[in-house]
Amino acid sequence: MAWNDAENKRLQERREERLQKEEAAERERRLRGAEYQATLMEEFIKEKEKEVLQLQEEAKSFITPENLDQRIEECLNNPRNYNYAIDKEGRIAKRSILP
Repeated sequence: MAWNDAENKRLQERREERLQKEEAAERERRLRGAEYQATLMEEFIKEKEKEVLQLQEEAKSFITPENLDQRIEECLNNPRNYNYAIDKEGRIAKRSILP
């Protein structure tokens, strides 16, 4: 009976030790997961901030009611002709006048 009690106590100590190690490993895994999530969130936020800055920069060239007259004047003063062809090599083919 004493041997059985000693064996049960030894097995109980081993079981408790194993459970403590598993618990510590689980805490470590969760901590790494939380750090990884935080890193992903920081990268996501930086990417979105970069997009916002890019959109703010692009918004400077938008046509608004305040600058509509100015933009119309610019277009009238600087006409552009998009009526041309491009050959297979990417060169602009000018219109030729036939005799």
